[in-house]
Amino acid sequence: MRQTALENIITEIVAPPIQDLGLDLLWVEYKGGILSIFAENPDTGKITLEECTKISREISPLLEVEDPISGKYRLEVSSAGIDRPLLKLEDFTRFNDLEAKVELDEAIEGQKKFRGFIRGVENGEIKLETDQGMMDLPFNTLYKAKLVMTDHLIKETKKRFGMANENIDDKDAEQEELVETTI
Repeated sequence: MRQTALENIITEIVAPPIQDLGLDLLWVEYKGGILSIFAENPDTGKITLEECTKISREISPLLEVEDPISGKYRLEVSSAGIDRPLLKLEDFTRFNDLEAKVELDEAIEGQKKFRGFIRGVENGEIKLETDQGMMDLPFNTLYKAKLVMTDHLIKETKKRFGMANENIDDKDAEQEELVETTI
């Protein structure tokens, strides 16, 4: 997922305090007067309401001082969600064997959009098992990619992040934590 110049500036402002909290900034998005900050706890793969609140309290004063956005906007801090975007090459290793939708800038064999199971990364290429067979998709041509919401994704997420024994039903697994602030 490509960021605008403004989103890159905001990323530079908010990334250090988020990292200082022991959390990972996943991406920043600004559209329609809403500044969305997506983050997660690297240990759990999710983010709590308390962590969202901490992020909001840390970055709000910085955004006021730096003032990258003219006028009013709403700040939202939330999780990436279970069907999260895949932004870094490492994400394709981390979410190996899960189903994803991938869109490229440049067509391969006349096709830009793919759907299939992630089968790893090799030499800077995403290995995706599709209905048409195994595809090697160059990461440097990635336009956007995202996990596909399936029952398998929900079960795997619980298993991978140690939630298998928790009493979490599927609806809870789909909910995102969200903190909003108007600036």
